[in-house]
Order: sequence, then C-alpha cells, then structure tokens
Amino acid sequence: MAINAHQESGNELPEDEQWDWVSPVFLAVLCVMSVLFIKSAQAYDGGNEWQKQSVWCCFGFLVYFGVSLVDYRNLMKYAHFIYGFSILSLLLVFGGPKIYGASRWVDLGILKIQPSEMAKFATIIMGASILSRAKIGDLRDSLKGIINLTFCFLVPMFLIFLQPDLGSTMVLPPIAFTLLYVARIPAKFFVATTLLFVALLGLLGLDIYRYYQHKSENLHSSEPVVAYEENALLPLKDYQRKRILTFIAPEVVDPHGVGPNWNRIQALIAVSTGGLIGKGWGEGMQAKLGYLPPAVAHNDFIFAVLAEEWGLIGSLFALLAYSVIIFGCLKVASKSADMFGRLLASSISVLMMVHLFVNVGMTIGITPITGLPLPFMSYGGSFVVTCFLMMGVVQSVYRHRKEFIL
Repeated sequence: MAINAHQESGNELPEDEQWDWVSPVFLAVLCVMSVLFIKSAQAYDGGNEWQKQSVWCCFGFLVYFGVSLVDYRNLMKYAHFIYGFSILSLLLVFGGPKIYGASRWVDLGILKIQPSEMAKFATIIMGASILSRAKIGDLRDSLKGIINLTFCFLVPMFLIFLQPDLGSTMVLPPIAFTLLYVARIPAKFFVATTLLFVALLGLLGLDIYRYYQHKSENLHSSEPVVAYEENALLPLKDYQRKRILTFIAPEVVDPHGVGPNWNRIQALIAVSTGGLIGKGWGEGMQAKLGYLPPAVAHNDFIFAVLAEEWGLIGSLFALLAYSVIIFGCLKVASKSADMFGRLLASSISVLMMVHLFVNVGMTIGITPITGLPLPFMSYGGSFVVTCFLMMGVVQSVYRHRKEFIL
C-alpha cells in the first residue's frame, strides 16, 4: 500500500480533498424530495408539516457541517455523558404526553422531541467507545468488552420497549452485532449468538402461532372474547402481535381490510398504481383522497406517496440516493484512522440500512408494519436532525482519515 506525497511530507490534504462532497449532495436531494412529498401527502387535510420539515432540514444541514468540523474523537471523551443524558431522556418520556397510546415524546413547550432517536446514536457512541478501549483477543479476553457492550445496549432497548416502541427496539441488535464484528470479536461468539437468536425467533414464532389460534377461535365463536395476554409467552402488546399477524395472516386479524390491515393495503395500492413513471407530483389519489390516512402518509408511508407519484423510476432514484449514502459510510469506515471512527461509520451505515429496509419493506408488503421512519424523508424533527448529526460525524471521520489509503 503506497503512501502518498501528503503523508510523506506531513502536510494536510488540500481543502477540496478534505471533504466528501458526494454525500451532502444526495442528502440535499432526499431533503427536497421529503418536502415535496410531505406537502403532497397532506393534500387531503391541508397540513403545513412540509414547512416545518423545511426548517428541520435546513437546521439539520447546519448541524451536519458544524459537527463535520469537530474532531469525532472528542466523542470518546464524552461518551459516558452523552449516553447517560440519553438514558435520562428516555426515562423522562414516561412523564410526557401519550400519543396514540405510546409515551415516546418529551414536551418542551414549543416542540416535542422523541428521545429514542437520539438514544440510538448515543448508544452507538458508547458502544464504539467501549470496544475501542477493550482488549480484543480470543473469546475469553474479549468477554469483558462483550459484557459491557451488552449492558450498554440492553438498557436503552428495555426503556424503548416499555414506551412501547418495538420497531426502534429491534434496530439496536443489528447495530450491536455490527460493532462486535468490526471490532473483530472471535467467530465463536457469533455462532453462539446465532443459535440464541434462532431460539428466540422460534419462541416468537410459537407465541404468534398461539395468538393466531386464539384469534381464529374468537373469529368463529359467539362466546365473549378472552384476552390472550394471560397465555402469552412474550411480553408483547396486543397491537404488536396484531401487526405481525396482519403481515402473516391478515384474514384472521382483519378479514375485511378495514382495521390493522388498512394502511398496508392502501400503501400497496399506491405502489402498484404508480407504474413506471408515476401519476405526477401531487396527483397521487391514495393520499390526496385520504385512503392512505393523513396521520401516516407523511411519515411512515412517505415512500408509498413517492412510488405512486414518481413511479418505479422515482423509487429507484430514491433508493440509489440511499445506496450512495450508505456505501459512502462504509467507505469512510474502511479509511478511518482508528477503530473508534471505523466503528462509528460502520454502525451508522447499518442503522440507515435497517431503517431503509424496514420502512420500504413495510410499504411494499415484505416486512411487518413497525412505524420506523425513512431517513431524511419521513416527517419528524428529532429523527431528521439526528440523521444529519450522525452523517456529520461520518464526515468528520472522513476528514480525519488516513491519507495514505487510496
């Protein structure tokens, strides 16, 4: 591997080489698309969230460039403080307002924030800090780091699950495994955890099957409905089981398609009627006529609005933009000057990847509806700003990369 002239002379890279200019361009593209389709999605009720989203995107870019100028290694110094503050904010939601039966927001008067979004990033910082400092060797030598990382992730997962927010809870395990993999934890650990994951998946499958039997019996019974929770194997809420079962067997939970399966059906109609080039911006009937409910069209199902109005070509363009951003994060991870930067960039890319896959997946019917927002496009200030913050950290890792890696 050759060392270039900049490294040999000890000089810094030229200004135009210090920045990754590709990612911010595609971030701007996604933000423009976000504002356009949020406005279109609210044609039914005339909401003004698209204006608020414009403000959040502009503020997000300021955060992005501001964070880019700061050395990301400072995060390691304050990792415990950032993590502790995020845990405190997760506790505060239980005294905050309930929206749709969930305690996920902290009311600051002029705005409401969703701490779980920032908690994901804070957990990444803490996890990366733990593994960067840990002794990694064979499984026995690595055990302390693994235990500390496990505890680091279990605390926010438990608090987010209690809100309840199963979707955000399930984002964290893939990130934890990414951190462990990049830190080069021995393969034996992954074999053991894979077996544990299969066992837990089997337990979930059994629980959902029993719930399926319960709903089937009640569907054809004239007797009073008995609550399933008394015989439950896992501590899931009824609506969470309904979401999973609606994905697997919608005819049992919602045989007429007017209940939990409604959003999924309307999203599929929106995607399927978009065709190759779509109906044109502002001409999508599912959101415009209110079939895709205004409460979800501009956030959880923003991709359905895009697919109906810009068709397959527009959808692929959006996915291309996400691909450039995600693979850009992985490229930055490979060029990082240290393990901490490598862990940060790779885990942020996985977070974006999970959100993208689950959100688009539930829109096209290949994953259950979980309520995970689409990065940079779904409406929501907390998530938009947090995404820009994370991308700013990735940019900082790039600016402090090893110059000799081509």
